[in-house]
Amino acid sequence: MTSPVTLSPTQAAARLAEFTVIDVRGPGEYAAGHVPGALNIPLDRLDEALPALKSASARGALLMVCASGVRSTRACDILSAADIDAATLVGGTSAWESEGHGLERPEGARAVWPMERQVRLAAGSLVAAGVLAGVRFPAARWLSAGVGAGLVFSAVTNTCGMAAVLSKLPHNRAPHSAADLDATLETLQA
Repeated sequence: MTSPVTLSPTQAAARLAEFTVIDVRGPGEYAAGHVPGALNIPLDRLDEALPALKSASARGALLMVCASGVRSTRACDILSAADIDAATLVGGTSAWESEGHGLERPEGARAVWPMERQVRLAAGSLVAAGVLAGVRFPAARWLSAGVGAGLVFSAVTNTCGMAAVLSKLPHNRAPHSAADLDATLETLQA
């Protein structure tokens, strides 16, 4: 598999009208702010969206976006395996916003921490809890060891099981996200 085409925020902003922008973050992250015009297809739902994305790519270029570029690169790999060309936004919405480009936020949307920050909080809390509990109950240190091993595995495989679990929490889900995905898929196939 070849590496996906990458675009900096400046390059993407200059060509934004050429792309169908797909944000692969969870619905809560997407609602907290996304690249203007982006449609939301969470990474864990990408497989079911492949026919619609194939249809959209036949009409024009796809730009995959996430918070930092990790999930959008993974999305490009999945699309490439399905014979769909797509580019990824380097640095994701974090870089987009830090370079002065605005994000769209639906009215009434609440801010949700980026998934990477939620993972750091959860992992750090579990490690600290394992160390503290280990003072009284030595076997509790295995919790810290397990989290550490999970983080190493996450880095080596460029996946994150903890993020997959955290994305299912209510605060990371926008209301009616299943209906929104159906509407997005219809839009892509039109």
